[in-house]
Amino acid sequence: MENSTLLYYFNLTMFINIGNYRYIAFVSCLLCYSFIVIANLAMILIIVQERTLHEPMYVFIAFLSVNSLYGSAGFFPRFLMDVLTDIHLISRPACFTQIYIIYTYSLYELTILCIMAYDRYVAVCHPLHYHRKMNSKTVYTLSFFAWVCPTCYLTVSINTIVRLPLCGNNIQKVYCASWNVVKLSCVTTAVNSIVAMLGAIAIAFLPFGFILFTYFRIVVACWKKSSEVRGKVLQSCLPHVISFMIYSITSFSDTALSRQNLKEINPFLAVVLSLEFVIIPPVLNPLVYGLKLPEIRKHILKILCLKLQTKKNFCRTLPDSTLIM
Repeated sequence: MENSTLLYYFNLTMFINIGNYRYIAFVSCLLCYSFIVIANLAMILIIVQERTLHEPMYVFIAFLSVNSLYGSAGFFPRFLMDVLTDIHLISRPACFTQIYIIYTYSLYELTILCIMAYDRYVAVCHPLHYHRKMNSKTVYTLSFFAWVCPTCYLTVSINTIVRLPLCGNNIQKVYCASWNVVKLSCVTTAVNSIVAMLGAIAIAFLPFGFILFTYFRIVVACWKKSSEVRGKVLQSCLPHVISFMIYSITSFSDTALSRQNLKEINPFLAVVLSLEFVIIPPVLNPLVYGLKLPEIRKHILKILCLKLQTKKNFCRTLPDSTLIM
């Protein structure tokens, strides 16, 4: 009975006992989560409300923000609870739900970056045919595959993991991860490892290869253009390149960490490396696109100016006695 009870829960063992500093960590993480929600919601609302931003590139940026909200919701609420407690048990259903959300978030990010790379490729290499190639039907089709393909793949993959008989419940992570659960299996996982490796190669390297290919073609197309044209292309493509680099570095760190013996790594460093994958992209993406793309930056500044102007006018209408108070 005790064993079955233990196996109904997983124990997240990477949490460090930091004593009263947990409250500082909790407030810091809560502020970080609040910023993610506010910044990404602001990006979505600006793109939805402004008709001039109803173009494929900005629609895909809104998708990134939606995905950031989705992935953060699958991680932060549970993590904030764990920061304040000494016991870090999570039920099997909650654990597999978190695995599903975080891994679909990861694949959604990659597929959205793929269709954004294709959009930039068409805009730079085939500018005269851009509106014909990137019409509404194309955007809907690309969006459908960007959301549906990862969903189907992860549904099958996680369903396989759920069926594995487990001989332990300790997960060396601050959140549930599929490979950590697979390592707890009582049966030989050679076949599962091979299938998982092939799936990871297909899911990761093909999109990565496609993105690199599109940007190679963009560089070739711009090589003989004037410096002014190259500057405009760089301004348009740089945010996407930065987002792709951020995603690549953080996902590689998380994957590499999962394959290491965590007992040989500094615990604090291991926690930081495991957190950056689910924190850094949602934090930096709205900053990168909001600050680097002039159209979005212009609308952000316009909203801020309107609010400041409203506040200024409101203060002017108040009696002098009220202002003194």
